[in-house]
Amino acid sequence: MVEPWLRGPIPGMPPVVMPAAHALMQAAEDIAAAAPGLTDGQLWMRPGGAASVGFHLRHVAGSIDRLLTYARGEMLSQAQLAAIAGEQDAGDDTASAAALASDATTAIHRAIDVMRSVPPESYFEPRSVGRRKLQTNVLGLLVHVAEHTQRHAGAIIATSKVVRG
Repeated sequence: MVEPWLRGPIPGMPPVVMPAAHALMQAAEDIAAAAPGLTDGQLWMRPGGAASVGFHLRHVAGSIDRLLTYARGEMLSQAQLAAIAGEQDAGDDTASAAALASDATTAIHRAIDVMRSVPPESYFEPRSVGRRKLQTNVLGLLVHVAEHTQRHAGAIIATSKVVRG
């Protein structure tokens, strides 16, 4: 199969963010292939102390939501802040690997839609991130959504292989 970045332009996607959108498409495909089928034990296993696949899946969905909140010029809600603490452990969550992978890929596709809809003239509008209000801009956040998601997709792939033995 041809990787997304070689499939051509994404309809309606501004050229400046096209590489980031292609990276997100690749991450969605990689996650959909790597995570489903893991048992509950495998989903939350932490081989060698590494983060679990379950954490990475929850974190992909949650971090995309948070980064897009900053891209809109908003600060995180109390619910978003509380969700960060719940990403690490299985807790009472009975969601399967397939369900968590679906949540992650849904968030990725939502981010791609946002990239398509953000007016290019707003890319360099300043934005602040976190409690310390670190400075970036809309484009920096959109690119970081892709870069950050790719990093976690790689961890999902590798950790899934390790816990499957």
